[in-house]
Amino acid sequence: MSVLRHADGEPLLLSVDGGVARLTLNRPDKLNAFTVGLHHSFMQALDQIEADSRVRVVLITGAGRAFCAGQDLGERDVESEKPLDLGANIEAFYNPLARRLVGLKYPLVCAVNGVAAGAGANLALLADLVLAKRSARFIQSFAKIGLSPDCGGTWTLPHLVGQARAMGLALTAEPIDATRAEAWGMIWKAVDDDRFDTEVENLLAALATAPTAGLVEIKRAIRAAWSRTLDSHLDHERDTQRQLGLTQDYREGVRAFKAKRPPNFIGG
Repeated sequence: MSVLRHADGEPLLLSVDGGVARLTLNRPDKLNAFTVGLHHSFMQALDQIEADSRVRVVLITGAGRAFCAGQDLGERDVESEKPLDLGANIEAFYNPLARRLVGLKYPLVCAVNGVAAGAGANLALLADLVLAKRSARFIQSFAKIGLSPDCGGTWTLPHLVGQARAMGLALTAEPIDATRAEAWGMIWKAVDDDRFDTEVENLLAALATAPTAGLVEIKRAIRAAWSRTLDSHLDHERDTQRQLGLTQDYREGVRAFKAKRPPNFIGG
C-alpha cells in the first residue's frame, strides 16, 4: 500500500495486487470530500497505475462511512469580495479527472460504500460498473447551494435514467437510495451491506482474469453508441471484432471453450 500526499497533506491510498489497482479516498473525517490536494494526488495515482503493466482493473472506493461528499466547501472563501471562478476549478481539476477516468484502458469499478454526493456521486457514475451498499445514498446536492452539477453529471444522468428522473434528482437534490438507483439503471448493483465486500472482491477477481483488451473495447463501444448512428456503429463493431480476432486472448478463449476448460487470459 502506498500513500500519496500532496503538499497540503490530503491522502489518497493506492495499492496494486493481483491485477487490481485500488484507489481509496481517505479523508473519512471530511467524508472524503475533494480538495485541490486530493485532486493532485488522484492524478499522480493514475500516472502510477497507467505505468504499471500488472494492472487489469481499477477500483475506486472511500474510507469510513462515505464514498465521497463532493467538493470540500472549506476551500471556498465566499466571505471574500474577490470573485470566485468555479469554472477555472472545473477546468483544472474535475474535467481532466472525468476524462481520464472514462478513458482508462481497463474496466473501472466504483464501490460506493456510503453517501455519494455532488461531484462524488457523479464521479461514481463515470465508472463502467458501480456497486453500492444498500445503505448508500446518491445526492445531486448542487441545487441546494445554487450550482449546477459538474463532473459530467448533467450528461451522465439523463443518459442513465432519462430526462424526467435526471431533472428530478438535479432540481430537488432529493437523495436516492441504492435500491432505487439500481432499479432506475443508474448503477449496476445494490448489495446488502454484510455482503458488499465479498461481492466487490468477486467482481474484481473476475475482471482481473478476464480478456482485458476485449473488455476495454466493449466499454468503448457502449459509450460511443450514445453519439453514433446505427450504421456507423455497425462499422465500428466490424472493425473492433477484426482487431480483437487477432489477439492471443481470443484464440485462448476459443480453445478453452472447445476443450471445456477455464481460459487463461493474459490481458492482450
